[in-house]
Amino acid sequence: MLDREGFRPNVGIVLLNARNEVFWGKRLREHSWQFPQGGIDADEAPETALFRELDEEIGTSAVSILGQHPEWLSYDLPPHLIGRALGGRYRGQTQAWFVVRFEGDDRDIRLDAHLPAEFDAWAWVPLADVQRYDLGFKRALYARLAEDFADIIRPA
Repeated sequence: MLDREGFRPNVGIVLLNARNEVFWGKRLREHSWQFPQGGIDADEAPETALFRELDEEIGTSAVSILGQHPEWLSYDLPPHLIGRALGGRYRGQTQAWFVVRFEGDDRDIRLDAHLPAEFDAWAWVPLADVQRYDLGFKRALYARLAEDFADIIRPA
């Protein structure tokens, strides 16, 4: 599915544990870390994509939705990734972002539940620590999420 401006519709997920730390996944064979996210299938509601993507990426969708960003947030791929990333068909992504509470146990998280795996490592980190990572072209987006979701994501 492609929107009119060449962006891939996508869902992004800020997953919180009981201490309000965020799930932080390291992309397979890369040094970059990110929140879970993934494409929205044709005729799929963002909420449905959220649960499907969590199951595919971390092996569980045992979550409850705490909030959704009021706007779709978009980003452009950097020039060196256009035509290569996202199947080469998109200039970037437009995302419906959610904050969700993890209702399971850490043992429920299985990065290898669906192959190919998206992540090869993960950690719970305070939201403030996210900006310490090399976020590349997603830095501004993640800073905005931290600001806009501040009322929901308070350190425990």
